[in-house]
Amino acid sequence: MGTLTITGGTLRSRRVPSPPGRAVRPTPARVKEALFSILGSRVDDAQVLDLFAGSGALGFESLSRGAKHVTFVEKHRPTAETLRATARELGLAEQVDVVNAPAERAVRALDGRYDLVFADPPYRYDYPSAAFEALRARRAIGPSTTVVYEHSARETAPDDPRMRLERSERYGEVALEFLRPLEEAA
Repeated sequence: MGTLTITGGTLRSRRVPSPPGRAVRPTPARVKEALFSILGSRVDDAQVLDLFAGSGALGFESLSRGAKHVTFVEKHRPTAETLRATARELGLAEQVDVVNAPAERAVRALDGRYDLVFADPPYRYDYPSAAFEALRARRAIGPSTTVVYEHSARETAPDDPRMRLERSERYGEVALEFLRPLEEAA
């Protein structure tokens, strides 16, 4: 099992385990630094949802940089257990929930409202429109939520008529789309 390093905040330089195998593709450090530079103060006191959590690097980075709480969604049981153990080791267990289920199913059971959502599905995975739609239906995301969708730069993110693209960035093989859910029609 490899490790990833938290790049900023109160836990800077602490290591997070990266599950072995090709199924988990952690966000490269330089992309993570650029991402959090773009997000800036939007992380402060945020309620964060880390879909397709994998190593949890984005969620743990958020907590290190001032987020209030992170909900990790991870379908692979051993990886979900590693997320729980890492939260305990970092002293963050009270600020973390881990949901061990596929994203599309997990979001239907979530309570609360999120300020920031990371959606970093495995490459070649379809755009998570079903998960986003379920979050909208539960009012877990809204016009003030920032959704960061990470995907392969070789793929084009589909137009989602219920999301507004605020910004798009490319870093080598990685593309980041910064989205905002549109207001629902009355």
